[in-house]
Amino acid sequence: MLLIAGTVPDEAFPLIVEPVRITARGLALGERIVDIARGTPALAAAAAQAASVLGDPPPTVCMAGDIGRGQGSRRIYDYLAQNLNDVAPSVLAFHYLQPEVDGHLKVLLAVQEMQRRPLLIADAGFMYAAKMSGQAKEYDLFTPDAGELAFLADEEAPHPFYTRGFILHGEASVPEMMERAYRGGNAARYLLVKGATDYVANRRSVLHTLSEPNCAAMEAIGGTGDIVTGLAAALMLHGLDIPKAALTACLASRLAGKFAEATPASQAADIIEHAPKALETALKQLFP
Repeated sequence: MLLIAGTVPDEAFPLIVEPVRITARGLALGERIVDIARGTPALAAAAAQAASVLGDPPPTVCMAGDIGRGQGSRRIYDYLAQNLNDVAPSVLAFHYLQPEVDGHLKVLLAVQEMQRRPLLIADAGFMYAAKMSGQAKEYDLFTPDAGELAFLADEEAPHPFYTRGFILHGEASVPEMMERAYRGGNAARYLLVKGATDYVANRRSVLHTLSEPNCAAMEAIGGTGDIVTGLAAALMLHGLDIPKAALTACLASRLAGKFAEATPASQAADIIEHAPKALETALKQLFP
C-alpha cells in the first residue's frame, strides 16, 4: 500500500484517510471531490494513474486542510503517530506539511516501531522537517527542486528562509549542492532533483541525468514536480528499485507533457491525464 500524507490550502477541510479515485470532476476521497491543481492532490492523482497502469491498488491519502497555521498538519502528524502500525503502508510519501520538528519526530518514532519499515519519501515541507530535525538520513528518497536542494546543502540554515545566497547558483551547481547535502548529513539515501535537467543520485555519485524530451513549458506549470514524486512513489510500491523508479518517473513526466502538448497555460491535471500512456511508453523505452 502507498500512503500519501499532505495538506490542501482549505482550513475547513477535515482529516480524511481514504483511497483515491480520479473522476471527471477531480480527485475523489470518499464522497469529497478535490481539485487536481497542484500539491498533494496532484501527487496523489499521478500516483493513482500509475497504479492503474501497473495493476496496483490506488494510493491512500491522509489529508487535511492547512493554510499555514499548522492545525491541519498537526492533525496529520498525530494520526500517523498513532495509527501507522495498523495502516502498515509499504511506501509512505510525505508532502506539504508544516515543518514541525516535534511532529516529525513523533512520526519517525512510529515508523521505527512498525513491524515492517516502509520506504520513506519526503517532498516539500516534510523534507524541510526531516533536515531541521537532523533525521534526513532515515529517508529513502528526497525529491527537491534546485531551490529546495540549496536548503539541504546549507548545513547552517535552520529554516529555508535563511539559506545562504552563495549556495544557490542555479542548476549548474546541482551536483555540487547534492555532494554538500550528503556531506552535511542532510540528504536521503537517494536524491531526485527536478528541473530542466533531472538528476538521480546517491552519496557516492550521480546515477542518472535526464533532459529529454525537453518540454520547456512545464517549467512554468505548477504541480509538475508533484507529478514526478507521485509517479516515483507508485513505481517504488510496484517493486522497482529507487534509482529506476526515479528515472522512470522523470521520463514519464516529460513524455506526459509532450503528449499533452503543454503550454504555460496548461494545468497539472492536463499533464496527469496523459500519465498512463506516458508511463507505458517510458517503461518500454527504459526496460524493453
